[in-house]
Amino acid sequence: MKIVIINYGAGNIQSIKFAIKRLGFEAVLTDNVNEILAADKVIFPGVGEASSAMSKLRASGLDALIPTLKQPVLGICLGMQLMCNASEEGNTTGLGIFNVDVVKFSNKVKVPQIGWNEISNLKTNLFNTIKENAHIYMVHSFYAPVTNETIATSNYDIDYSAALQKNNFYGTQFHPEKSSEVGEQILRNFLEM
Repeated sequence: MKIVIINYGAGNIQSIKFAIKRLGFEAVLTDNVNEILAADKVIFPGVGEASSAMSKLRASGLDALIPTLKQPVLGICLGMQLMCNASEEGNTTGLGIFNVDVVKFSNKVKVPQIGWNEISNLKTNLFNTIKENAHIYMVHSFYAPVTNETIATSNYDIDYSAALQKNNFYGTQFHPEKSSEVGEQILRNFLEM
């Protein structure tokens, strides 16, 4: 199986690569269009600020490629947010895969949310064998509201999308590569799709 982690200069790529290696797989870090198209699975990471990350995607042409991919794609954290229509962060236009706009948490809560939280309302085979209210690791100031594409929720002042899915595209707001055994199982479920 060929696993590609999209390397566009805004990702948590090494920790994802190590998590995949712990599962017994190898992943290639690349921004090469042909390698991405030839992959069996694609992971789209993201750490940092939305508008600068989108600028990097546009500069490499990956903004046009990613929405056309046919194989399973997993966006992680900012990667998931960039797959949405737009983000309040930097007034950013996203890739438009998920039909939801990303917004900032209210100032009723400490922002960013950093640490362990629970996921619930789990749907799809991405969460095979994962128990309701399992703990995952979050680091974010912006979130996708609950939508018909939500496949897991979390709560931080309000319920929001902890994961999204549309066709072959999946996204997790949390970091599976930093979420211990639960996160490893979620990555395994994705790789076994």
